[in-house]
Amino acid sequence: MQAYSPHGAGLGFRRELIEALNQGIPDPIRFFELAPENWAGLGGRSAKQLRSFTERHPFVCHGLSLSLGGIAPLDQTLLRRTRQFMSEHGITLYTEHLSWCADDSHLYDLLPIPLSEKALKWTVDRIKQAQDILGMRIGIENASYYVAPPGAEMREEEFIREIVQQADCLLHLDVNNIYVNSVNFGFDAIEFLDALPLERTCYMHVAGHYAEADGLLIDTHGAEVIDPVWRLLEAAYQRIGGDIPTSLERDFNIPDLKQLTAEVDHIARLQAAAPAQPARKVA
Repeated sequence: MQAYSPHGAGLGFRRELIEALNQGIPDPIRFFELAPENWAGLGGRSAKQLRSFTERHPFVCHGLSLSLGGIAPLDQTLLRRTRQFMSEHGITLYTEHLSWCADDSHLYDLLPIPLSEKALKWTVDRIKQAQDILGMRIGIENASYYVAPPGAEMREEEFIREIVQQADCLLHLDVNNIYVNSVNFGFDAIEFLDALPLERTCYMHVAGHYAEADGLLIDTHGAEVIDPVWRLLEAAYQRIGGDIPTSLERDFNIPDLKQLTAEVDHIARLQAAAPAQPARKVA
């Protein structure tokens, strides 16, 4: 199948939206994102519906459960199934969270990796193994978290930079996760952004979040993007250019396609206003 590389602004591909999308893809939406765990191996009507879109539009695979920082054996079966799925649908980009989510069983949450030299080496080795099985470099996403990573021997941004350099992987930059963590843990979001290996950015996320009564922010992907997060996205584009494919995440309280398209269009307008792209190491 012909491969399509993602570009511009995109949206998560959800079954709830298929009927509306079948009436026509709004112009601002240039690609879609999906979780391979939710689609690989499906047959029947779901498989046919997905194929009708992947034949015409670029897609990105964003994993949910690989648990790159976990201690359970890396799920090689999932990786091989994902590689086959991506080949069948012409998908060229895979990203995963820099976190762990499984021990003896799946924990159904994304938990922070200890910021230690031992955890760094462990995670680098697992990313290299994943890349070998997938046959490509992957993007690793900076995650949100709600307790400080245990056993910290370095700052999170230093940990991410070392991961990217030592594993020779790419960066999936999530600006809402930076904002959520900056509020919850009291650091400067722009300083954090500037300390990341932005030259390796291959993909970006923007999303809304939920504010608890006590001020704690939760990365729910269940609300509209707020102005400070839009400004952080704009700041990222000012540093790395506006040609990075960027997806709107919306997983709960999903509004109609018109409202989602308005936010995707906001991404596209920020991309168009950004300066020319500087050199990046994404090949």
